[in-house]
Amino acid sequence: MHTSPHLSRGTPNEQRGLHARVRTRDGWAVQHAVATVTDTSGRQAARAEADADGTVVTEALEPGVYTVVVTAIGYAPAASTAIATSSGSAELGTIVLTRAGSVELPPPGVWTIDPAHSTIAVTTQYLGLTAVHGRFGDFGGRIDIAAAVEASTVTADITAASIETGNGMRDDHLRSPDFLDIERHPTITYRGTGLSAAGPDRWIVHGTLTLCGISRPVDLALSYLGTGPDPWGGVRAAFRAVTELRRADFAITFNQVLEAGISMIGATLKVELDIQAVQGESFPSA
Repeated sequence: MHTSPHLSRGTPNEQRGLHARVRTRDGWAVQHAVATVTDTSGRQAARAEADADGTVVTEALEPGVYTVVVTAIGYAPAASTAIATSSGSAELGTIVLTRAGSVELPPPGVWTIDPAHSTIAVTTQYLGLTAVHGRFGDFGGRIDIAAAVEASTVTADITAASIETGNGMRDDHLRSPDFLDIERHPTITYRGTGLSAAGPDRWIVHGTLTLCGISRPVDLALSYLGTGPDPWGGVRAAFRAVTELRRADFAITFNQVLEAGISMIGATLKVELDIQAVQGESFPSA
């Protein structure tokens, strides 16, 4: 006689059945993963949902060999073989789920950007020979990782006046109406509205950049670098993103042409973001 299949939460019973821990590749619990247990005839013997710690516990099983399939939204399913002992228990250990398409992101939830440990850098050509490097020092935002990762979003707000290139006269000019026009447009915004996979740990963020009062679609090539604890009791995720902008798309057309016909300032800007984000709505100061 087989145990009646049912869906249960991962709470221990006196007579434990299958026990397993469901994790991502970098060790995060996969909440609400579902383990389906079938016997050798293909009949469902048990079914249980993982708890907040990614732990799955089913009702007791009859002794024998079982196939366990673990599924979760946004992840590729994983199958394992379990052997139930005479006590009705089966220890499966840790089951690792990989993101669908073999691409990873941090666990779902809010991740708050830490500007003190992040950089937004901009580079353009000068005189056609060298590069001018600048960075914005005042910005903030958040990354919302969705259970269906393609629906994840990004918001970022940058203070335009915080541009710095290491040259005071040049920085003042960049803040003027010739370039960023900070009096009329004090904030640069980016709103990412979705992701698409581009390879292992790589994504394309689809979004809109508003610069100098003009909004244009801008995609970011995003690399996920992993997660880990920090010294202040938080958990951090690291990302790197790059894109290229045409100044003319945002009506930033000021330039000077030298006698040799060379433009003093390049027509494109390379933007590089090195971002640390802390899990949760806020982060401890450091």
